[in-house]
Amino acid sequence: MTTAAVAVVARGAGTRAAALALRGSCRTSAPGRPCTGPARPFCTAPGTDPDMKHYLWERYREAKRSTDELVPSIMSNLLNPDAIFSNNEMSLSDIEIYGFDYDYTLVFYSKHLHTLIFNAARDLLINEHRYPVEIKKYEYDPNFAIRGLHYDVQRAVLMKIDAFHYIQRGTVYRGLSVVPDEEVIDMYEGSHVPLEQMSDFYGKSSHGNTMKQFMDIFSLPEMTLLSCVNEHFLKNNIDYEPVHLYKDVKDSIRDVHIKGIMYRAIEADIDKYICYAEQTRAVLAKLADHGKKMFLITNSPSSFVDKGMSYIVGKDWRDLFDVVIVQAEKPNFFNDKRRPFRKVNEKGVLLWDKIHKLQKGQIYKQGNLYEFLKLTGWRGSKVLYFGDHIYSDLADLTLKHGWRTGAIIPELRSELKIMNTEQYIQTMTWLQTLTGLLEQMQIHRDADSQLVLQEWKKERKEMREMTKSFFNAQFGSLFRTDQNPTYFLRRLSRFADIYMASLSCLLNYDVNHTFYPRRTPLQHELPAWSDMPSTFGAPRLQEARAK
Repeated sequence: MTTAAVAVVARGAGTRAAALALRGSCRTSAPGRPCTGPARPFCTAPGTDPDMKHYLWERYREAKRSTDELVPSIMSNLLNPDAIFSNNEMSLSDIEIYGFDYDYTLVFYSKHLHTLIFNAARDLLINEHRYPVEIKKYEYDPNFAIRGLHYDVQRAVLMKIDAFHYIQRGTVYRGLSVVPDEEVIDMYEGSHVPLEQMSDFYGKSSHGNTMKQFMDIFSLPEMTLLSCVNEHFLKNNIDYEPVHLYKDVKDSIRDVHIKGIMYRAIEADIDKYICYAEQTRAVLAKLADHGKKMFLITNSPSSFVDKGMSYIVGKDWRDLFDVVIVQAEKPNFFNDKRRPFRKVNEKGVLLWDKIHKLQKGQIYKQGNLYEFLKLTGWRGSKVLYFGDHIYSDLADLTLKHGWRTGAIIPELRSELKIMNTEQYIQTMTWLQTLTGLLEQMQIHRDADSQLVLQEWKKERKEMREMTKSFFNAQFGSLFRTDQNPTYFLRRLSRFADIYMASLSCLLNYDVNHTFYPRRTPLQHELPAWSDMPSTFGAPRLQEARAK
């Protein structure tokens, strides 16, 4: 997958290292001697040698040396965290209209916001839902959860699931404590979650689905609060209904938004909560200078958006947009044909006029995409819309309306920086090499060989745990489980043509740039494609620095 570009390189490098370690051996020759038979890929030594342990450990050491030699070449091809990555070929020269979400797309928030949401929702649980006042001792931990996790509403466990619906072991949490693998396997009769138990299309637990997927950046404090309250009940042997707890926490988080608690706090101390970024205005100005039309569709209220945009872009921010729509109620906005638009005047009052045209400089509330398309004529692949929520912002647009879509994934920048470190590259390259050795040497079934292979498997397991902790101690990377893409990445790949850490990444590209997805090797293809520097579509870190 594109996000794991360094890991892809490591995979190819690991394969090469394993091949080098095995070169010169085959089934028809003694261990360590040149192959006298016809050339075959990944030939291995016979299992008849009396000193198989020596043979296997020699192959291990050779692979280690090959890995060490390969790491410097990988380190010279690091990826730029400010690059744009492509799932689907797309040329910006075809894009005439750019659309944007507001929260975590045009505007980014400081770490203080999630603490505010957590504390406010926790207090609502105590004051309005009569939860124990003792839960007030729990504070928000920004390092506990990651986006994309699933929550089993009935069992009250939080977990990470891969693209094939398998639970990653070691990532299932009840409260703040990890659930042992044996208990998870007993709970789910294995580690696979059936389709009928998974969340619905928008990640919700509805229509019989018992799982909720947390895809929104705003959901990080919700996951943490759920886990903290679960922890309190479990530690104090309090009998409770998990379904009720989930609903109460969900309602409290919702009320922080709907009752205006979050909006008022941000507006009262905008310097504290909004990360000022001149690049947001630079991106919009660049598009305007090239004659691109722009629009904003957000679920946030009018006055809140106006104050935020005035802060990061300027008082004249509406001059840059051809259409501004607030409180759109996405994803319903993309599907409900019944709701008409309403104009919002300068004082925030809703007018009753029938809307015949969406005018520049005005703000509109609610409405629906079908009416939007009718009034603007902005249809098909000439429209590119950016948002951070893969379901609410992007899914319907790409599946039902043919718009091009761009996902804003703030976590991408920090993960790429980790993947660019020598420690990560060294670990991943050796992990893939060791996996290759295990695959090739498993044919040796004698007792001595099996003891060696068991040691390798133990080392591999420890390295997998180490690579997880590079990103998040509990759940690892947003994009990968041990081997497979996460369920989050599967949906990202399906619903986003391109993705990036922030809109500022657009400043690194010409408005006519074409994004080409890398041809990553399939399991039955040679890994050589991923090893060739010319096949990488994303700018290298060295290239960006040179510029």
